[in-house]
Amino acid sequence: MNILLIAGGWSSEREVALTGARSIEKALRENGHTVTLFDPATSLEGLIEAASGVDFAFINLHGSPGEDGLIQALLDRVGCPYQGSGPAGSFLALNKAAAKHLFRSGGLRTADWVLLPRRPEPGWRPPFAFPLFIKSNTGGSSLGMERVLSAEELEPALDRLFAKGGEFLVEAAIEGEELTCGVLGDEALAPILIRSKRPDGFFDYANKYGGAEGAEEICPAPLSEADTLAVQRAALTAHRLLGLSGYSRADFIRGKDGALFILEVNTLPGMTPASLIPQEARVAGLSYADFLEKLITLGLAERKNEAAAARR
Repeated sequence: MNILLIAGGWSSEREVALTGARSIEKALRENGHTVTLFDPATSLEGLIEAASGVDFAFINLHGSPGEDGLIQALLDRVGCPYQGSGPAGSFLALNKAAAKHLFRSGGLRTADWVLLPRRPEPGWRPPFAFPLFIKSNTGGSSLGMERVLSAEELEPALDRLFAKGGEFLVEAAIEGEELTCGVLGDEALAPILIRSKRPDGFFDYANKYGGAEGAEEICPAPLSEADTLAVQRAALTAHRLLGLSGYSRADFIRGKDGALFILEVNTLPGMTPASLIPQEARVAGLSYADFLEKLITLGLAERKNEAAAARR
């Protein structure tokens, strides 16, 4: 199969995407595919032409473009199948505020939040207690995220973040353990327990990509059968509320009282062999190469079903 590997992009997560793309390209070639890399480093020029001459596109982009559904929308227009969710689900998942509204509508717990499309006036305070997190409403990998412990820290944090531009979500901090759970097809995978090695337990960008020194990732998570099922049900519910397909990965905080709070859902999660969802796939019996093939199979079927529905 001739595959166009779309990776890199211009978001702050560009290097993360390129790192994953190297592993994806190697595995796809070993599986017998012909792979052409397309990197929309500064623009989308040439994408339509490149996608028109291949059998499949494998997207490994984080942030925008990619997780916002733009690439998927262009591929749909030229009839090029791809893995994962379509434009609408991708956009809803990337926008944290929109996703949180859907989560609550479906009965999932999520931390209280305030969306800040612009910097508030000096002296503004959120309607919940400190500590809190401020994060990009459409970013990922914990880039540009601030943990604010007190009112004195709030103004400087807002200054730093809004100086970079964008819109931000202010979210009440939930104390507890971090869990993540992938969905593949119509089934939830084994959850992972993530333990930060920072003294304050903050799981930031350095933790996520610092290897063994950054965080401990325990897969499957050492949970009771009932708690495991609760996490898996929540991941599937979030997947369906957002209208996703193929695969996704939901991140949670399990409070000290056992209550489960969903943080966000990733439609294009990290894809190195050591990344979270490939770890979960291995527990399900899928090697990294087999996991990629499964995503391709699911993507082909989903795009075929979408085309058939559009003709009706």
